[in-house]
This record gives sequence, structure tokens and C-alpha cells, in this order.
Amino acid sequence: MNQIFIEFYFSVRRNGFQVHAQVLITSWVVIAILLGSAAIVVRNPQTIPTNGQNFFEYVLEFIRDLSKTQIGEEYGPWVPFIGTMFLFIFVSNWSGALLPRKIIQLPHGELAAPTNDINTTVALALLTSVAYFYAGLSKKGLGYFGKYIQPTPILLPINILEDFTKPLSLSFRLFGNIMADELVVVVLVSLVPSVVPIPVMFLGLFTSGIQALIFATLAAAYIGESMEGHH
Repeated sequence: MNQIFIEFYFSVRRNGFQVHAQVLITSWVVIAILLGSAAIVVRNPQTIPTNGQNFFEYVLEFIRDLSKTQIGEEYGPWVPFIGTMFLFIFVSNWSGALLPRKIIQLPHGELAAPTNDINTTVALALLTSVAYFYAGLSKKGLGYFGKYIQPTPILLPINILEDFTKPLSLSFRLFGNIMADELVVVVLVSLVPSVVPIPVMFLGLFTSGIQALIFATLAAAYIGESMEGHH
């Protein structure tokens, strides 16, 4: 007989706000991993790079190339933002692929990838929206809003609607893919021996990386679009 499980969140209430603590816990772990790794690498850089230094230099060059391709020659100031987005989403997605739902139990609920929570993906998408509005306004001033009546004022409602659909598509695409991947692994773990889901977990690692790349690429493309003023 089929059973229905109701998932409970491990929540903390502060000043009238209810916070999903398991998302914060995993997010803090991801941030600690990123900050710790960066601190180790920059603490004692070598003239002849070590393997770890080579790896991080490769990641930095990859992010620079991605930013330059999507934004253009003025990509420099946006490398930290695009890099932070990519690395945070990448490590967050991997935390869910390597430690699927229900493997680590909390008093209420379970640890999961931060990107498995719609609140996290919406926050990342809204940050991206703020970034490309700032990029356009800082370069063009109030003339940035002229894009809404290009190529004809008739398209004003559609151009405004586009700015609402961008964060929606970013957030739901990331959330849906990560949630689906983790659910597939959980179902296989519950139905078949533990060895069988391993190939699916490796596939999850690959798709998690792809989703981080897609999000970072689209974020950079939106910033470049706002600075160039074309669609």
C-alpha cells in the first residue's frame, strides 16, 4: 500500500519571521567551504603554482572568460558577482547531489541543498535582477528606461513583463531541476539496493554543474544586455 509522507521543516522563529533552518545550515556550510578554500589558496601563493592553486586559477579564468563572452569588454567589475553566483550554486547543487534528502536527519525535516528551496533560488534571481538594473542605470542613467519603448512604444507592456519573467524563469528552472534530481535519487534509494542509484548520483553531479553554469551564463547575459541596450 502506498504511503504518503509529509515533510516537516526544521524552522526557527525570530521577530515574527519563520526561517527554514536546514537551508541556513547547509548554506553556511557551503559558504564556509568556499571561504575556507579561498583562504587556503591566497594565504601563500607560489611562483610555481601547486595543484590546488592551479585548480583555482583555472576556475578564475573560466569565470573571466564566461563574463567576457556574455558582458563584453566591460566585464571586469562583474567577475566577482558572476563568480560568486556560479560557485555558490555549484557547491550548493553538489551538496544535494552528494547528500540527498533524508540521508541526514534533523529533529524536524532534513538537510538538503540550499537550491532545493524555492526561497533561495528566488533570492538569487532577484539579486541578478538588481545587478542588471544597476548595470544599465550606472552606464546609461535614466536613459536606460528608454529600452522599454524600443523598437516601438507598442511593446512597452511586453518589455516590462520581460523583467518579471527573467527572475521567474531563473528561479524556477534552478529549483525544479535540483528538486527533481534529488527526488529521483531518493526514490531509487528507497526502491532498490544502494549500489543501483550510484550512476544516477553521478549524473546528478553533472546536471548540478550544468545548472550552475546556465544560471551564471544567463545572469552575465542579462547584465551585458542591460549595458548594451539590445535584445
